[in-house]
Amino acid sequence: MSRQLILASASPRRRELLAQLGFSKPDFSFISLSADIDESHQLGESPQTFVVRLAVEKAQAGLVLFNADAENKSSSPLVLGSDTIVVLGDKILGKPVNEADALKILSDLSGHMHVVMTAVALTDGVNTVTCLVETKVQFCELTEADILAYIATGEPMDKAGAYGIQALGGSFVERIEGSYSAVVGLPMVETRALLREMSVL
Repeated sequence: MSRQLILASASPRRRELLAQLGFSKPDFSFISLSADIDESHQLGESPQTFVVRLAVEKAQAGLVLFNADAENKSSSPLVLGSDTIVVLGDKILGKPVNEADALKILSDLSGHMHVVMTAVALTDGVNTVTCLVETKVQFCELTEADILAYIATGEPMDKAGAYGIQALGGSFVERIEGSYSAVVGLPMVETRALLREMSVL
C-alpha cells in the first residue's frame, strides 16, 4: 500500500512545487494540512539550526494533526514540513509585523546581498530526514517610493524578508546564487531526493 503524503503547509507556492515533483509518477498525490507551531527563535541558536528545527517541528505537528483524525488510524503517513528564513548579516528577518516593519526590512535589503535558507523535513514518526539549502540573493537599490508602492500591494506582509521572488518582489532581485525554488519555498532537487530516500518517488 502506498503511503499517504502530507504537506504540512498552507502555502500555495509549496503546494505547486510539490505537485510538480510528482510528474514522473502517475498516481502521485498529497494532501495539505496547516500545521501551526511556535516559530520563536531560541537564544544562541544559529539560523541554520533554527530553520531546520522549524521544518522538523512542522512535519511532526502535521503528523499529529493527521493522526488525530480517527479515520486515518490505519494508514502510514509521510509528512513533509518546510520553513524559509531570510538572513542579512547575522540577523534573521522574519515576516513583517506591520507596514512600518516591512519598510525597515526592505530598506535594509536594498542594495545588499542576503541569504535565503530553506529547510525541508520528511517524517513518518519513526524516521526523519532533512535537508538545508542556502541561496544568496542580491537586491538592487530601492527608493522609498519603490518600497511603499510594493507594500501597498500587500504582497510583502506574509513573507519572510517581506518579499516574494516569484511575484512582484522578483523585480527587486538583481541575481541569485543557488536554488531559485528554495527561495520560493521548496528546493525541488533536494526535496525530490528526500522523497526518493523515503521511497515516495
